[in-house]
Amino acid sequence: MAGTPTILVLDSGLGGLTVLREIVKALPGARYVYVADDVFFPYGHHSEDEIIARVVPLAGELIAAHAPDLVVIACNTMSVSVLGPLRAAYSVPFVGTVPAIKPACAASKTKRVSVLGTRATVQREYTQALIRNHAQACTVTLVGAANLASLAEDALRGKTVSDADIVSEIAPCFVPATDGGGLRTDAVVLACTHYPLLLDRLIRLAPWPVAWIDPAPAIARRVVDLLGPDSIGRHESPPEMFFTSGRSRTLTNALAPFFGGRVPA
Repeated sequence: MAGTPTILVLDSGLGGLTVLREIVKALPGARYVYVADDVFFPYGHHSEDEIIARVVPLAGELIAAHAPDLVVIACNTMSVSVLGPLRAAYSVPFVGTVPAIKPACAASKTKRVSVLGTRATVQREYTQALIRNHAQACTVTLVGAANLASLAEDALRGKTVSDADIVSEIAPCFVPATDGGGLRTDAVVLACTHYPLLLDRLIRLAPWPVAWIDPAPAIARRVVDLLGPDSIGRHESPPEMFFTSGRSRTLTNALAPFFGGRVPA
């Protein structure tokens, strides 16, 4: 793509920063606009119809305001609910974030995989279709975590989050062997972009080692496929960050690493 592409990243809150981080690594010279729809956070508490009614007009307003070359929906719950309506309504390309069930099942040796997401994500027909089409011979356990996204945001903001609260959210992911063998869960899909914010603690608190499957690198590759490789070197445009509530940012130092070390305006 000639010139500097504009990439709009939309999430319910700060979880999409984990996706943004990978895209910035791949395309450091792009112009980035990050929008956190904190007015509607957490999305996992809303119905599919409510999410469609919220996101379709919001995306239209953001497209009109920022003229992006591509929009990344950096939220699993949003993506599995509204990608179809968004693509029908607007001509700009959309890249969604959906549960990485296919690569998790392909990588699993025990064929026991868990999908850790919001309750809304694991209940959506989109997720059920991914299992039907891509689970192969795997047994897939769906785990709807009611509070883990909020805990991740709290941790990023420097609030105290107890190990016990995290363990209570992730414990159902770990299905032990029932036959005395080794056929226990060996892969957990991180089906919410907030969860990689807690990855170090997830690894430490897991009852046994598993592969934690984060789709962010694959999303970055898809963005590069659509926009082309970075051809403008390190000619960087200042990133922008907005909250739909209008509140100011208070985490400049904590957020800068997600923007490639730059401080968002």
